[in-house]
Amino acid sequence: MTQATPFLMFQGNAQQALDLYFATLPESRMLGVERYPKGGPGPEGTIKVARFSLCGREFMCSDSPIKHGFSFTPASSIFVEFDTVDALDHAFAVLSEGGQVLMPLDDYGFSPRFGWLDDRFGVSWQLSLPLAS
Repeated sequence: MTQATPFLMFQGNAQQALDLYFATLPESRMLGVERYPKGGPGPEGTIKVARFSLCGREFMCSDSPIKHGFSFTPASSIFVEFDTVDALDHAFAVLSEGGQVLMPLDDYGFSPRFGWLDDRFGVSWQLSLPLAS
């Protein structure tokens, strides 16, 4: 079966990012992880490849052993719809700490409460409440 999975490439801080995401987002957990061994191409113990779930959706990530001149960009983001204002506000506060708010929480017409941010790891998030049906 052919399958597409979003993949995030970190530069040595994947575990810290995952710890934050798992503590902040519901239905989020590690599904499997392989770490670099001593003498491997990456620093020992960093993530070679991990499969994890955020809000029930599967993702993959790694810590790149190669230093490069690029990181994440807001052109690709993780869009999360929340059931309650409290859950959205909490996630926005936690994820934006040490990061950058691109659009503050507000009613932008397409959502009664929406915010866009880059977290401290550079991952871009769009957090929203769905319009009432």
